[in-house]
Amino acid sequence: MNKINVSIAGGSGYAGGELLRLLFFHPHVRIQQVTSEHYSGKFLFKVHPNLRKLTNLKFSSLDDLEACDVLFLALPHGSAMRKIDQFIQKAERIIDLSADFRLTSKEVYHHWYKRGHACPEYLNQFIYGIPELHRKDMVNAKWISSAGCNATATILALYPFYKNNLVQTDRTVVEVKVGSSEGGNRNNASSHHPVRSGAVRSFAPTGHRHVAEIVQELTFDRDITIHFSATSIEMVRGVLATCHVFLNRKLKERDIWKIYRQTYGKEPFIRLVKEADGNYRFPEPKLLIGTNFCDIGFSLDESSDRLVLISALDNLMKGAAGQAVQALNIMFGWEETTALSFPGLHPI
Repeated sequence: MNKINVSIAGGSGYAGGELLRLLFFHPHVRIQQVTSEHYSGKFLFKVHPNLRKLTNLKFSSLDDLEACDVLFLALPHGSAMRKIDQFIQKAERIIDLSADFRLTSKEVYHHWYKRGHACPEYLNQFIYGIPELHRKDMVNAKWISSAGCNATATILALYPFYKNNLVQTDRTVVEVKVGSSEGGNRNNASSHHPVRSGAVRSFAPTGHRHVAEIVQELTFDRDITIHFSATSIEMVRGVLATCHVFLNRKLKERDIWKIYRQTYGKEPFIRLVKEADGNYRFPEPKLLIGTNFCDIGFSLDESSDRLVLISALDNLMKGAAGQAVQALNIMFGWEETTALSFPGLHPI
Protein backbone atom coordinates (compact mmCIF):
# COMPACT_ATOMS: atom_id res chain seq x y z
CA MET A 1 0.00 0.00 0.00
CA ASN A 2 1.31 3.44 -0.91
CA LYS A 3 1.98 5.74 2.00
CA ILE A 4 0.65 9.28 2.22
CA ASN A 5 2.98 12.21 2.89
CA VAL A 6 2.22 14.18 6.04
CA SER A 7 3.89 17.24 7.49
CA ILE A 8 3.64 18.92 10.87
CA ALA A 9 3.71 22.70 11.20
CA GLY A 10 4.95 23.56 14.67
CA GLY A 11 6.44 20.23 15.62
CA SER A 12 8.69 21.29 18.50
CA GLY A 13 5.98 21.46 21.17
CA TYR A 14 4.65 18.68 23.35
CA ALA A 15 1.69 17.90 21.08
CA GLY A 16 3.96 17.98 18.04
CA GLY A 17 6.31 15.54 19.74
CA GLU A 18 3.46 13.15 20.43
CA LEU A 19 2.31 13.39 16.83
CA LEU A 20 5.79 12.39 15.73
CA ARG A 21 5.92 9.47 18.17
CA LEU A 22 2.64 8.14 16.78
CA LEU A 23 3.19 8.84 13.10
CA PHE A 24 6.66 7.28 12.92
CA PHE A 25 4.95 3.96 13.68
CA HIS A 26 1.91 4.50 11.46
CA PRO A 27 2.01 1.95 8.62
CA HIS A 28 0.29 4.22 6.09
CA VAL A 29 2.23 7.43 6.72
CA ARG A 30 5.52 8.97 5.68
CA ILE A 31 6.59 12.06 7.62
CA GLN A 32 7.75 14.56 5.04
CA GLN A 33 8.53 17.74 6.97
CA VAL A 34 8.38 19.10 10.49
CA THR A 35 8.64 22.85 11.00
CA SER A 36 9.96 24.95 13.84
CA GLU A 37 11.16 28.51 13.46
CA HIS A 38 13.29 28.32 16.59
CA TYR A 39 14.89 24.94 15.84
CA SER A 40 15.06 25.08 12.05
CA GLY A 41 18.03 23.05 10.81
CA LYS A 42 18.35 21.01 14.00
CA PHE A 43 17.58 17.29 14.35
CA LEU A 44 14.16 16.38 15.71
CA PHE A 45 15.74 14.35 18.50
CA LYS A 46 17.49 17.47 19.83
CA VAL A 47 14.05 18.62 20.98
CA HIS A 48 12.35 15.23 21.33
CA PRO A 49 15.08 12.97 22.77
CA ASN A 50 12.74 9.97 22.87
CA LEU A 51 13.04 9.90 19.05
CA ARG A 52 16.77 9.13 19.07
CA LYS A 53 17.72 6.48 16.52
CA LEU A 54 14.25 6.64 14.98
CA THR A 55 14.95 9.45 12.53
CA ASN A 56 17.57 11.84 11.20
CA LEU A 57 14.94 14.27 10.01
CA LYS A 58 15.61 17.94 10.74
CA PHE A 59 13.24 20.79 11.49
CA SER A 60 12.59 23.16 8.62
CA SER A 61 11.09 26.64 8.42
CA LEU A 62 7.46 27.33 7.57
CA ASP A 63 8.71 29.28 4.57
CA ASP A 64 10.15 26.03 3.20
CA LEU A 65 6.96 24.00 3.66
CA GLU A 66 6.24 21.85 0.62
CA ALA A 67 3.00 20.36 -0.68
CA CYS A 68 1.82 17.23 1.14
CA ASP A 69 -1.26 15.04 1.46
CA VAL A 70 -2.10 15.97 5.06
CA LEU A 71 -0.84 18.90 7.10
CA PHE A 72 -1.06 18.82 10.88
CA LEU A 73 -1.03 22.24 12.51
CA ALA A 74 0.46 22.15 16.00
CA LEU A 75 1.07 25.88 16.21
CA PRO A 76 0.36 28.22 19.14
CA HIS A 77 -3.23 29.42 19.42
CA GLY A 78 -3.83 32.33 17.06
CA SER A 79 -1.16 31.34 14.52
CA ALA A 80 -3.07 28.95 12.25
CA MET A 81 -5.89 31.36 11.46
CA ARG A 82 -3.45 34.05 10.31
CA LYS A 83 -1.86 31.70 7.75
CA ILE A 84 -4.73 29.40 6.87
CA ASP A 85 -4.87 30.63 3.26
CA GLN A 86 -1.22 29.65 2.91
CA PHE A 87 -1.74 26.24 4.50
CA ILE A 88 -4.69 25.19 2.36
CA GLN A 89 -2.48 25.74 -0.68
CA LYS A 90 -0.01 23.19 0.69
CA ALA A 91 -2.36 20.32 1.58
CA GLU A 92 -5.77 19.10 0.56
CA ARG A 93 -6.47 17.96 4.10
CA ILE A 94 -5.62 19.76 7.34
CA ILE A 95 -5.93 18.72 10.97
CA ASP A 96 -5.48 21.66 13.34
CA LEU A 97 -4.62 21.00 16.99
CA SER A 98 -5.01 24.64 18.08
CA ALA A 99 -8.15 26.43 19.24
CA ASP A 100 -8.42 28.59 16.13
CA PHE A 101 -11.22 26.73 14.34
CA ARG A 102 -13.03 24.86 17.11
CA LEU A 103 -15.89 27.31 17.43
CA THR A 104 -18.51 27.95 14.77
CA SER A 105 -19.32 31.57 15.70
CA LYS A 106 -17.02 34.57 15.42
CA GLU A 107 -19.01 36.31 18.14
CA VAL A 108 -18.51 33.41 20.54
CA TYR A 109 -14.83 33.30 19.63
CA HIS A 110 -14.45 37.01 20.37
CA HIS A 111 -16.29 36.65 23.70
CA TRP A 112 -14.04 33.86 24.99
CA TYR A 113 -10.71 34.78 23.40
CA LYS A 114 -11.06 38.56 23.74
CA ARG A 115 -9.99 39.21 20.15
CA GLY A 116 -11.46 39.07 16.69
CA HIS A 117 -10.97 36.02 14.51
CA ALA A 118 -8.60 36.60 11.58
CA CYS A 119 -10.53 34.35 9.16
CA PRO A 120 -14.11 33.93 10.43
CA GLU A 121 -15.24 32.63 7.03
CA TYR A 122 -13.49 29.34 7.80
CA LEU A 123 -15.13 28.71 11.18
CA ASN A 124 -18.04 26.71 9.80
CA GLN A 125 -15.84 24.73 7.44
CA PHE A 126 -13.84 22.79 10.04
CA ILE A 127 -15.32 19.65 11.61
CA TYR A 128 -15.05 19.63 15.40
CA GLY A 129 -12.61 16.85 16.14
CA ILE A 130 -14.19 14.52 18.70
CA PRO A 131 -14.69 11.30 16.68
CA GLU A 132 -17.28 9.89 19.07
CA LEU A 133 -19.55 12.82 18.21
CA HIS A 134 -18.65 13.64 14.60
CA ARG A 135 -17.28 10.49 13.02
CA LYS A 136 -19.70 10.56 10.07
CA ASP A 137 -18.73 14.14 9.22
CA MET A 138 -15.02 13.30 9.44
CA VAL A 139 -15.19 10.60 6.77
CA ASN A 140 -15.38 13.11 3.94
CA ALA A 141 -13.86 16.06 5.76
CA LYS A 142 -11.07 18.17 4.32
CA TRP A 143 -10.41 20.16 7.49
CA ILE A 144 -10.72 19.01 11.11
CA SER A 145 -10.15 21.02 14.28
CA SER A 146 -9.11 18.86 17.23
CA ALA A 147 -10.97 19.58 20.44
CA GLY A 148 -9.47 21.01 23.61
CA CYS A 149 -8.29 18.49 26.20
CA ASN A 150 -10.48 19.71 29.06
CA ALA A 151 -13.41 20.05 26.70
CA THR A 152 -12.92 16.51 25.40
CA ALA A 153 -12.92 14.97 28.88
CA THR A 154 -15.97 16.97 29.93
CA ILE A 155 -17.99 16.54 26.75
CA LEU A 156 -17.48 12.76 26.61
CA ALA A 157 -18.66 12.40 30.21
CA LEU A 158 -21.74 14.62 29.78
CA TYR A 159 -22.77 13.97 26.17
CA PRO A 160 -25.15 10.99 26.66
CA PHE A 161 -27.08 12.79 29.39
CA TYR A 162 -27.43 16.08 27.53
CA LYS A 163 -28.31 14.36 24.27
CA ASN A 164 -31.10 12.42 25.99
CA ASN A 165 -32.31 15.41 28.03
CA LEU A 166 -31.74 13.64 31.34
CA VAL A 167 -30.16 16.47 33.34
CA GLN A 168 -31.06 19.97 34.47
CA THR A 169 -29.21 22.12 31.97
CA ASP A 170 -28.45 25.05 34.28
CA ARG A 171 -26.94 23.17 37.23
CA THR A 172 -23.96 21.26 35.84
CA VAL A 173 -20.77 21.91 37.83
CA VAL A 174 -17.43 20.69 36.45
CA GLU A 175 -14.04 20.70 38.16
CA VAL A 176 -11.03 19.59 36.10
CA LYS A 177 -7.61 18.84 37.53
CA VAL A 178 -4.78 19.06 35.01
CA GLY A 179 -1.06 18.39 34.69
CA SER A 180 1.70 20.85 33.89
CA SER A 181 2.10 19.82 30.24
CA GLU A 182 -1.26 21.44 29.49
CA GLY A 183 0.54 24.79 29.73
CA GLY A 184 2.90 23.90 26.87
CA ASN A 185 6.70 23.82 26.78
CA ARG A 186 7.41 27.53 27.21
CA ASN A 187 8.84 28.48 30.59
CA ASN A 188 7.14 31.12 32.70
CA ALA A 189 6.95 32.21 36.31
CA SER A 190 4.19 29.75 37.18
CA SER A 191 6.10 26.78 35.74
CA HIS A 192 9.29 27.46 37.74
CA HIS A 193 9.92 24.24 39.71
CA PRO A 194 10.00 25.71 43.24
CA VAL A 195 6.69 27.44 42.46
CA ARG A 196 5.00 24.60 40.58
CA SER A 197 6.12 21.62 42.68
CA GLY A 198 3.61 20.57 45.32
CA ALA A 199 1.09 23.14 44.12
CA VAL A 200 -2.67 22.71 43.91
CA ARG A 201 -3.47 25.91 42.07
CA SER A 202 -6.86 27.11 40.92
CA PHE A 203 -5.90 28.87 37.70
CA ALA A 204 -9.36 29.25 36.15
CA PRO A 205 -12.14 29.14 38.76
CA THR A 206 -14.34 30.78 36.13
CA GLY A 207 -14.00 31.88 32.53
CA HIS A 208 -12.06 28.95 31.08
CA ARG A 209 -12.11 29.11 27.27
CA HIS A 210 -12.97 25.44 26.84
CA VAL A 211 -16.43 26.21 28.21
CA ALA A 212 -17.28 27.61 24.78
CA GLU A 213 -16.60 24.23 23.17
CA ILE A 214 -18.56 22.37 25.83
CA VAL A 215 -21.62 24.59 25.42
CA GLN A 216 -21.37 24.40 21.63
CA GLU A 217 -21.35 20.60 21.61
CA LEU A 218 -23.94 19.97 24.33
CA THR A 219 -26.61 22.45 23.24
CA PHE A 220 -29.45 20.39 21.77
CA ASP A 221 -32.00 23.12 21.03
CA ARG A 222 -31.95 24.13 24.71
CA ASP A 223 -30.22 26.89 26.63
CA ILE A 224 -27.53 25.44 28.85
CA THR A 225 -25.10 26.73 31.45
CA ILE A 226 -21.87 24.99 32.40
CA HIS A 227 -20.25 26.00 35.70
CA PHE A 228 -16.60 25.12 35.12
CA SER A 229 -13.39 25.42 37.15
CA ALA A 230 -9.84 24.25 36.44
CA THR A 231 -7.08 23.41 38.91
CA SER A 232 -3.45 22.52 38.19
CA ILE A 233 -1.93 19.76 40.30
CA GLU A 234 1.46 18.09 40.51
CA MET A 235 1.39 15.71 37.57
CA VAL A 236 2.88 16.18 34.12
CA ARG A 237 0.21 14.62 31.91
CA GLY A 238 -3.46 14.08 32.46
CA VAL A 239 -6.94 15.53 32.92
CA LEU A 240 -9.46 14.40 35.50
CA ALA A 241 -12.94 15.91 35.06
CA THR A 242 -15.42 15.60 37.92
CA CYS A 243 -18.84 16.60 36.63
CA HIS A 244 -21.78 17.12 39.00
CA VAL A 245 -25.13 16.91 37.21
CA PHE A 246 -28.65 16.99 38.59
CA LEU A 247 -31.10 14.56 37.07
CA ASN A 248 -34.50 15.38 35.63
CA ARG A 249 -35.85 12.04 36.84
CA LYS A 250 -34.84 9.20 39.10
CA LEU A 251 -32.29 6.80 37.64
CA LYS A 252 -30.72 3.68 39.06
CA GLU A 253 -27.12 2.58 38.52
CA ARG A 254 -28.19 0.03 35.93
CA ASP A 255 -29.92 2.81 33.98
CA ILE A 256 -26.73 4.86 33.89
CA TRP A 257 -24.69 1.88 32.75
CA LYS A 258 -27.22 1.27 29.98
CA ILE A 259 -27.10 4.91 28.83
CA TYR A 260 -23.30 4.86 28.56
CA ARG A 261 -23.23 1.46 26.86
CA GLN A 262 -25.81 2.51 24.30
CA THR A 263 -23.74 5.58 23.47
CA TYR A 264 -20.18 4.27 23.70
CA GLY A 265 -20.46 0.48 23.68
CA LYS A 266 -18.77 0.15 20.28
CA GLU A 267 -16.28 2.99 20.72
CA PRO A 268 -12.67 1.75 20.57
CA PHE A 269 -11.27 4.43 22.89
CA ILE A 270 -13.98 4.84 25.53
CA ARG A 271 -13.68 2.59 28.58
CA LEU A 272 -16.34 2.47 31.28
CA VAL A 273 -14.75 2.16 34.72
CA LYS A 274 -16.58 1.50 37.95
CA GLU A 275 -15.27 -1.23 40.20
CA ALA A 276 -16.82 -2.32 43.46
CA ASP A 277 -13.54 -2.13 45.37
CA GLY A 278 -9.79 -1.61 45.06
CA ASN A 279 -7.61 1.36 44.14
CA TYR A 280 -8.92 1.68 40.60
CA ARG A 281 -12.66 1.98 41.15
CA PHE A 282 -12.87 5.19 39.14
CA PRO A 283 -10.95 6.71 36.21
CA GLU A 284 -7.40 7.80 36.99
CA PRO A 285 -5.19 9.86 34.63
CA LYS A 286 -1.98 8.12 35.70
CA LEU A 287 -3.16 4.88 34.08
CA LEU A 288 -3.74 6.64 30.75
CA ILE A 289 -0.32 8.19 30.15
CA GLY A 290 0.59 7.77 26.49
CA THR A 291 -2.75 6.21 25.52
CA ASN A 292 -5.67 7.41 23.43
CA PHE A 293 -8.31 6.16 25.86
CA CYS A 294 -10.85 8.20 27.75
CA ASP A 295 -11.99 6.38 30.89
CA ILE A 296 -15.44 7.27 32.25
CA GLY A 297 -17.06 6.34 35.54
CA PHE A 298 -19.78 7.63 37.83
CA SER A 299 -21.21 7.69 41.33
CA LEU A 300 -24.91 8.12 41.99
CA ASP A 301 -26.05 9.96 45.10
CA GLU A 302 -29.20 7.97 45.82
CA SER A 303 -30.32 10.39 48.53
CA SER A 304 -30.68 13.23 46.00
CA ASP A 305 -30.89 13.93 42.29
CA ARG A 306 -27.10 14.37 41.98
CA LEU A 307 -25.00 12.18 39.68
CA VAL A 308 -21.22 12.57 39.63
CA LEU A 309 -19.63 11.70 36.28
CA ILE A 310 -15.87 11.22 36.24
CA SER A 311 -13.65 11.11 33.16
CA ALA A 312 -9.90 10.91 32.66
CA LEU A 313 -7.54 11.15 29.69
CA ASP A 314 -4.00 12.06 28.67
CA ASN A 315 -4.16 15.70 27.58
CA LEU A 316 -1.40 15.19 24.99
CA MET A 317 -3.04 12.09 23.51
CA LYS A 318 -6.84 11.81 23.55
CA GLY A 319 -6.77 15.53 24.30
CA ALA A 320 -4.47 16.40 21.38
CA ALA A 321 -2.19 14.24 19.20
CA GLY A 322 -3.96 10.91 19.66
CA GLN A 323 -7.32 12.44 18.83
CA ALA A 324 -5.77 14.00 15.72
CA VAL A 325 -4.35 10.67 14.51
CA GLN A 326 -7.70 9.03 15.21
CA ALA A 327 -9.26 11.66 12.96
CA LEU A 328 -6.64 10.96 10.29
CA ASN A 329 -7.54 7.26 10.34
CA ILE A 330 -11.22 8.08 9.92
CA MET A 331 -10.50 10.48 7.06
CA PHE A 332 -8.73 7.79 5.04
CA GLY A 333 -10.92 4.85 5.99
CA TRP A 334 -8.16 3.03 7.88
CA GLU A 335 -8.73 0.97 10.99
CA GLU A 336 -9.46 3.61 13.61
CA THR A 337 -7.03 2.17 16.14
CA THR A 338 -4.05 2.23 13.75
CA ALA A 339 -0.94 3.49 15.59
CA LEU A 340 -3.07 4.08 18.69
CA SER A 341 -3.38 0.68 20.35
CA PHE A 342 -0.82 1.29 23.13
CA PRO A 343 -2.53 0.25 26.41
CA GLY A 344 -0.38 2.32 28.77
CA LEU A 345 2.08 1.28 31.50
CA HIS A 346 1.37 0.00 34.98
CA PRO A 347 2.92 0.69 37.38
CA ILE A 348 4.49 3.96 36.38
